[in-house]
Amino acid sequence: MSDSSVSDSNIMRKSDRRKLSLSLYLNYFVHGIGLIILAQNMQALGHFWNVPIATVSYVISGIGIGKLIAYLLFGYLSDRFGRKMLVYSGVLSYMIFFIGIPFTHNIALSYVLAIIAGIANSALDSGTYPTFVEMGGNNSASNVFIKAFMSLGEFILPLVVAMIEVRHLWFGISFVAPVAVLLINLVILHSVSFPDRKKADAQLEVKTEEISQIRKGISTVALALYGYTTMAIMILFTQWITMFAQKDLGFGLITAHALLSLYSIGSISGVIITFILLKLNVPENTLLIVSNLISLVAIFVITIATTPLVSMTAAFVFGFTAAGGVLQVALNLLLKLFPEHKGFVTGVYMTFGSIATFTIPLITGLLSKTSIHAIMNFDVMIGVVGTVLVIASAMAMNTNGALIHISGRLLHINTNTTNE
Repeated sequence: MSDSSVSDSNIMRKSDRRKLSLSLYLNYFVHGIGLIILAQNMQALGHFWNVPIATVSYVISGIGIGKLIAYLLFGYLSDRFGRKMLVYSGVLSYMIFFIGIPFTHNIALSYVLAIIAGIANSALDSGTYPTFVEMGGNNSASNVFIKAFMSLGEFILPLVVAMIEVRHLWFGISFVAPVAVLLINLVILHSVSFPDRKKADAQLEVKTEEISQIRKGISTVALALYGYTTMAIMILFTQWITMFAQKDLGFGLITAHALLSLYSIGSISGVIITFILLKLNVPENTLLIVSNLISLVAIFVITIATTPLVSMTAAFVFGFTAAGGVLQVALNLLLKLFPEHKGFVTGVYMTFGSIATFTIPLITGLLSKTSIHAIMNFDVMIGVVGTVLVIASAMAMNTNGALIHISGRLLHINTNTTNE
């Protein structure tokens, strides 16, 4: 089917939107699994490849390489040739990754497969985020809901891995199972039409003439850099929290894995609340600032906690705020600044996230030689930088200075009352 095979009015029927949305969301359920599957199988892969944990971490960095080399190209291709081609490419690339990893003992080939997983991620993002915008409706809320399905995958996988370890089953089961979901989704994807990629959603328009070029530039740079920090803080946590809980906090295997599952539950809950708040037209800048402040406190508590209850509570809160859709909310703000180049803007924003995906495993691999606690302290530092960036962006985007509202008037910060 053509990427633009919709009705003459360019408005998709509700049933078509639901079917397409289901297909796109299923991809992100599998993507959530793909994001953490190497990290969750670190020890099994270390034994399988006969290499130390640090080497497995370096292999994981290949995902970032794949994103880094593909995002800008795929963003351009998405705007030029359509979204469906990119989504297909993402699905097929992920299938190669999941099938290949548990059947190869070669580290170099495994690294290539990790790169292919990064390419799959960039293809899905470049095709999916613009598609939800072009489907109409509340695009901000729809894009945020992507995170719910990612979190669902991140919630289920650690439980599956823990069950496999306890029962001494083949670790490859956790890789083969997502392929079945992708095969089913290919059938769904084949039967759906995509909206006209040239459609400009009215809700994406902002009065950019009210924002000076300097302010727009500051906000663009801040949001792009936030694309790095918001991805980095989640990658670091999901890759190392289980090992940190076992080795530094002395928790048992099930409890350690449960921290990541609680993080995922928090993430899913956060997405739902963020979705509702966006439907209620709560300002996106407000959501970003409040979420980052709370997540910063939560990750700090995790680094100093000594009891399972405190750690579990903090893990839930951290997932609720740091992984509750803030990445998508920030992307929505960027899309509003550049509504005519949705695919390319998505590619640029996600490129910064891919740099995080590449660099964080390398940095943490080095830090792990010192201590895992140093890795978690590094996560706190990233949280501080991210919070500063969203505050800077909010101040730049508001023509009356740093004026931020929660539900009207609950929070009011004003450092400059003169328009630029």
